[in-house]
Amino acid sequence: MTNVAVILSGCGYLDGAEVFEAVLSLLALERRGAKYQCFAPDKPQMHVVNHVTGQVVEGAGRNVLEEAGRIVRGKIKPLSVLKAADFDALVVPGGYGAAKNLCDFAVKGSAMQVDPEVLRATREFAQEGKPAGYVCIAPAMIAAIYGKGTTCTIGTDSDTAAVLEAMGARHENCPVEGVVVDEARKVVSTPAYMLAHSPLDAEKGITRLVNQVLDWVR
Repeated sequence: MTNVAVILSGCGYLDGAEVFEAVLSLLALERRGAKYQCFAPDKPQMHVVNHVTGQVVEGAGRNVLEEAGRIVRGKIKPLSVLKAADFDALVVPGGYGAAKNLCDFAVKGSAMQVDPEVLRATREFAQEGKPAGYVCIAPAMIAAIYGKGTTCTIGTDSDTAAVLEAMGARHENCPVEGVVVDEARKVVSTPAYMLAHSPLDAEKGITRLVNQVLDWVR
């Protein structure tokens, strides 16, 4: 049975993992008969956002691992124990947490840095030639992980695409139901909620991404 690692970045699209993207990714993996284990960094998240008002809650603090555990009923492990050697593939759902907790793209743009533990884990998959899928804004990390010239997408937002290209990625516009594939590096990306307005919008692209990842394993 194919064994897939999934990296989450908290819980809630404004300050953590996008819940629909995470659940749709896990559902697509289960539908293909794959086994998965979720991981998250054991560290404070960048900030806490009230998802009703959209405002940052001053003085509030939450832990990325503990928050991500809400999505998967507590079945999660700290990212520090993730080893690519134990898995066949990797999936990274989006949400602003990917740009705030897995890296600092949300505040530093093209000068962003990937969290050291995230970079170690994701680069292991890249270096071992194991397939990976990056969803929504998570592809902002792809150039740092895979090197310059890696093909990816965040959808059709020209400003964000320009920042990714400034970091060395090769961006391709993509509709919400589509995926962009870098065959040489075995990495695939899809826009999801960069363009989606509902879970139904996001589902097709996420399912295609998961299917591509699993097809590479096979």
